[in-house]
Amino acid sequence: MADHSPQFWRDERLPFVEARAIADGRKICYSLHSHEFFSIGAITAGTSSYINGEQQLQVKTGDVVIINPQQAHGCNPIGDRRWSYIMFYIDTAWLARLQQENTRSRHEGFTPFTAIASQDPRLFAGLNHLYALLIDPLRNHLEKQIALVDYFSELTLCLGTAPTLALEFNPKLETAAVFIRNHCTQSLTLEAICQASGLSPSYLIRAFKKRYGMTPHAYLVNQRIQYGHRLLKRGFPIAAAASESGFADQAHFQRTFKQLLAATPGQYQIPSANK
Repeated sequence: MADHSPQFWRDERLPFVEARAIADGRKICYSLHSHEFFSIGAITAGTSSYINGEQQLQVKTGDVVIINPQQAHGCNPIGDRRWSYIMFYIDTAWLARLQQENTRSRHEGFTPFTAIASQDPRLFAGLNHLYALLIDPLRNHLEKQIALVDYFSELTLCLGTAPTLALEFNPKLETAAVFIRNHCTQSLTLEAICQASGLSPSYLIRAFKKRYGMTPHAYLVNQRIQYGHRLLKRGFPIAAAASESGFADQAHFQRTFKQLLAATPGQYQIPSANK
């Protein structure tokens, strides 16, 4: 496999985690997007621009990026030097349980992390060690499971969390987002979203972009890609995933998938490590 092609790892016995790595991402280009899960990654070579919500900075070798669920973000290389990284995608409910166990919080559900990046060498080294362990076919399931719990328990103690209300909160905006997520495979109109949320078109568009980092339409497209992403993970053929996700044709699905996730559906279908 070429160095610029992403490599995916997943294990059906550890359904709450997925990993991605790329050795040379100079040809990679991410559009602003979000995930339904928590993401954390380590920059292993080079320098890149990093957008997370309204914040923008440069990250370099040794840095760790932290991305809360549904947070619009993007990361792209700077210059023509090799840029590489590893990335983990963690089920939010699984991580929320670790947060509650380690902080003894009474809050149910995931609590967003305050930091969007870290230069802590322990977090960086630990993430690299964890990735090497997971992709090693000679290491057993129990060892991998324990390592995951250990690292992400430590993460909850190292990084500060912020209440969800740190972002502008209007329950009607959340209603609009939930409506889009629940109907993302359908053809939606602005009127339908406004009616479901009780918001005017002008307020919805302005406030939604501030809260979620993208317009309702961009959010809808992103949700369709996430839906198709889950279908591919379940083994659906690309054409079926495209159709079920609400795309008019397979070509459109493939173009959008690559634009948002910097990988083709075919590349995602075949993990680099044995299950």
